[in-house]
Amino acid sequence: MTDTVLAGPPLADSAVDRPWWHALGVFDLETTGIDVESARIVTAHVGLIDMRGTSIVDGAWLADPGIEIPPAATAVHGISTERARAEGRPSGEVVVEIIAAIEAVFARGLPLVIYNAPYDLTVLDREARRHGLASPVIGNVVDPLVIDKALDTYRKGKRTLEACAGLYGVALTDAHDAAADAIAAGRLAQAIAQRFPDELGVTADELHRKQVGWCAEQASSFQNYMRRTRNPTFSADGRWPHRND
Repeated sequence: MTDTVLAGPPLADSAVDRPWWHALGVFDLETTGIDVESARIVTAHVGLIDMRGTSIVDGAWLADPGIEIPPAATAVHGISTERARAEGRPSGEVVVEIIAAIEAVFARGLPLVIYNAPYDLTVLDREARRHGLASPVIGNVVDPLVIDKALDTYRKGKRTLEACAGLYGVALTDAHDAAADAIAAGRLAQAIAQRFPDELGVTADELHRKQVGWCAEQASSFQNYMRRTRNPTFSADGRWPHRND
């Protein structure tokens, strides 16, 4: 898929005046590992969903990351080194197209939903650097993980996409598939917006700014907890939506 699939004119004023969750871009990566500095992209999805959560544009990529995919990563997303080499396209080509697709979403005036945005956007930044590319120009991002933590702070239990989707009644039948995760994250953002209309009845610009503050507060709180209970030198990075040094 190329950026032409997502490309289009900015939304009309009447569309811009609608709630931010009525039309959303969605994005997810599956990679070779959890370290943003070394992880390579294996699969990706960039798409659009409408106000009902219906996927209306799908863009999917399978890359040959150029390195061995660890068995632990394959166990998560199902893509082996052999399959990536046989069926995947060169990593540099894939990264170019993912960046173009993301920028096309923002060019249409839409926010982009990314669950745990600092991971995906930082991995994408590092991949861009490896291939001598500029990182995407980022617009308004919606991160259901940050929002859920801010609005339901003291809830016990896991905060994985699968766990949160279940809590908010969002189906996720193929976890760790980039398309399934991206679309579920978009639907989760919509479900949270409808559960907390007073807190989230703001513009996409204002929501983005709120998340910057929320993520910083969450990292500070976690850092204080870890230093108090486990490791006095523990450090948590609260930058959001990416960590581009």
